[in-house]
Amino acid sequence: MTPLESPTPNDSTEQRCGLIAIVGRPNVGKSTLLNALVGQKVSITSKKAQTTRHRITGVRTVGETQFVFVDTPGFQTRHSNALNRTLNRTVQGALSDVDMVLLVVEAGKFGLDDAKVLALLPRDKPVLLVANKLDAIHRRADLLPWLKDMQERHPFTEFVPLSARKQADVERLFGIIAPHLPQQPWFFEEDALTDRSERFLASELIREKLFRLTGDELPYSCTVVIEKWDEDTEAEPAMAPSSGLRLPKAPVRRIAAAIVVEREAHKGMVIGNGGERLKRIGSEARQELEKLTESRVFLELWVKVRGGWADNEEHLRSYGYE
Repeated sequence: MTPLESPTPNDSTEQRCGLIAIVGRPNVGKSTLLNALVGQKVSITSKKAQTTRHRITGVRTVGETQFVFVDTPGFQTRHSNALNRTLNRTVQGALSDVDMVLLVVEAGKFGLDDAKVLALLPRDKPVLLVANKLDAIHRRADLLPWLKDMQERHPFTEFVPLSARKQADVERLFGIIAPHLPQQPWFFEEDALTDRSERFLASELIREKLFRLTGDELPYSCTVVIEKWDEDTEAEPAMAPSSGLRLPKAPVRRIAAAIVVEREAHKGMVIGNGGERLKRIGSEARQELEKLTESRVFLELWVKVRGGWADNEEHLRSYGYE
């Protein structure tokens, strides 16, 4: 999962590789699309705005082409605190580095927030208009007036209607993107999926469960910090339930994480009656972490109150926001 330091033996002039930014307003399906393109969850999803807060790279190598996708936070227009300003800088920084852009919108829809993202797009790079959630459109003909309007707004390289939840649509997208990427050696090993560490992905998975299980009840200004991460093997191997034979010692992750909220009232929302909600967040996160790390996971969660952290530049940096 690290960039190549030198060309691999199968490097050739036929290889293509490039950075592709996935941008759009919140909740248009950017992270769902990234996960489908990579073939594994590398970016968390939920219905809550601001779920994606970091620049997350997903890698997929198909044939001679390596696609390096950059998922970005939804461009924020409704809040002006330090966290949102940081997220918007992340979006703008990603656009300056990439070879092409996927602008993701909901098929048949285009509002003021979409227009603000469109205004950021470079004119000197290919931009694909990805009309997501196509399955919500009953007749394709209904898209024609909308598409004509979109073509007048920006000189899009291509128009790609799709549903990020349909594998055939996602696979078709690779063939559309590939010709626009430069011919050059790959940036990552062939089997790489992301440049993010397991520790980072763990914090994101916990935050995903937090958002999904609290819904709109909990304000967006909460985050997760991994405070302890130990790796070892079990002292005693487990017993196979059917044969009674001892299994090989399994790797173990011992993880302690803090959920950071801004107010005491928010702490109660996370913990729930008798601690039930926090237990469920921990249980669901642990199960997914075991799949991610292919190991047993012991997860300890607690809640901390840090008033005003989302509007404090120093706190943001300490929590990993660039």
